[in-house]
Amino acid sequence: MTEAGTPMHDASLAALGWRPFFAAQVSPEEAGRLVPVRVTAVHRGQIAVVGAADGGQERMLPAHIPDAQTEEGHATVGDWLLIDRETAQIARILPRASLFKRRAPGKGRRLQLIAANVDTLFIVASCNQDFSVARLERYLVLAREAGVRPVIVLTKADLAEDAEGFAAAARGLQPDLPVVVVNARDPLSVAGLTAWCGMGETVALLGSSGVGKSTMINTLRGSASIATQAVRESDGTGRHTTTARQMHRLEASENRGGWLVDTPGMRELQLSEAGAGLAEVFDDIVTTALACRFTNCSHAGEPDCAIQAALADGSLDAARLERWRGLTAQDAANAPGWAGKRSARPAGRG
Repeated sequence: MTEAGTPMHDASLAALGWRPFFAAQVSPEEAGRLVPVRVTAVHRGQIAVVGAADGGQERMLPAHIPDAQTEEGHATVGDWLLIDRETAQIARILPRASLFKRRAPGKGRRLQLIAANVDTLFIVASCNQDFSVARLERYLVLAREAGVRPVIVLTKADLAEDAEGFAAAARGLQPDLPVVVVNARDPLSVAGLTAWCGMGETVALLGSSGVGKSTMINTLRGSASIATQAVRESDGTGRHTTTARQMHRLEASENRGGWLVDTPGMRELQLSEAGAGLAEVFDDIVTTALACRFTNCSHAGEPDCAIQAALADGSLDAARLERWRGLTAQDAANAPGWAGKRSARPAGRG
């Protein structure tokens, strides 16, 4: 049961993104004294939450989570919490359906949580100098590792001479990958994105600063509540406008009513524990490597190397292979327990 005695499958909870996956984690004893709330923003020392009985209004809670021993034990945007019905103290975080995380820049390499319980990831890039296939691949790995469907959204189409050229490069990254080209300021242009923004759905937007994430959210919501800034024309880069991760509600209508998660721009995205995502995004390389004679083939000079054969006949792009090598080495270096040791080179079946 939730606040005011409403059942845990109540429609108001469903509009917040509640579903059977979360309800199944609540025991009958907990249901009698605890209520679920969703984290909509994280601030220094505090978190904003909203529940079924809050009328859409956020309330602030201390960010302390009992028994939080690791970074993943702390709350992030999109999390579901159980709080005491009387005291509003946090009892626990419910296990997540999905989680986006990265190794933070700097020497400490602290794990940084980005967003939880996301259904769709809008990978946002612009049709200008900022466009980078390598960066898109990193975001795709992140999405596949989290088990979240990715959609590439290319902005600034109205300013590009060849927006379709950028779209073609994005579509070439994976078969059947949705790629949408938009003018982020035009409501008609972004209207097609609402197909992923149904009632209770959560969509996170990731991309570099200045690509138009906040502008696009403003347009989708019919609001100018999120501050935006212009980019430098010289190199197409922008300044950080969004400084904290925050969820924004789309106005409920027949085909939408979901939540959009705005995030600060990220030019550096260090992968960590993303082996499954790498295997899925670079499945062509992984499958080819299985045909190497040696299971520990380094794909450098061994006989009967299927990777080298694919490079020779043109079925594998050398630049893509190098990006895979780099991401695989980075993922190994960021693995828990890594303490400065040299990462192993990617092998075939090993």
